[in-house]
Amino acid sequence: MNITIIFFLGLIVALIGVIPPGLLNMTAAKISLKEGHVRGIMFSVGVCLIVIVQTYLAAIFAKYLSNHQEVIDILQRVAFVIFVLITVYYLFVAKQQPTTQVEPHIRSKHSRFFQGMFLSSINVFPIPFQAYMTLTLASFGWLDFSHISIIAYVAGAAMGTFVMLYLYMFFFHKIKDTPIASQKSMNYIIGGITGIISIITLINIIKEM
Repeated sequence: MNITIIFFLGLIVALIGVIPPGLLNMTAAKISLKEGHVRGIMFSVGVCLIVIVQTYLAAIFAKYLSNHQEVIDILQRVAFVIFVLITVYYLFVAKQQPTTQVEPHIRSKHSRFFQGMFLSSINVFPIPFQAYMTLTLASFGWLDFSHISIIAYVAGAAMGTFVMLYLYMFFFHKIKDTPIASQKSMNYIIGGITGIISIITLINIIKEM
């Protein structure tokens, strides 16, 4: 299979996975609005670095994950706890902070880069998602598990993730003067999204018990 095609398959799959509003793309948009475009990009680069690792692991262990449901069950439980904590923070803690509070000047672009890495690390959903997608693509003969194919697919997934995060930043810059772009609204949006994800994850856990 042509590695260019595999690259674009990875890009398209990542775009689809990041299109729904989620913690990473909404946080990227919020940082870009409040601290500038450069810091939003640094956050996105940090996210994409972890996406590279996650996608590579997903491709390598795709068959193992598909044959061992208990691994995905553990990931779901861990993700549920994490997203509940994030939901509580954005809905009940972040909103209590004074709106006049100023971010410390010591915060650097590098801190946003590492924040992107951290939030992307606790977002474990791309691993089972990419494992499923790589197996599906392989079943159609569009992807094999050779080293060069995996590298091309991983590169495409990282690029697709960055493109979608950038599109979110661009979109929110266009609507930055509307009420939905206020800090309080952004906190509620992120908290609401993670709350919905927590509920869906809990339902899946209960259904599989």
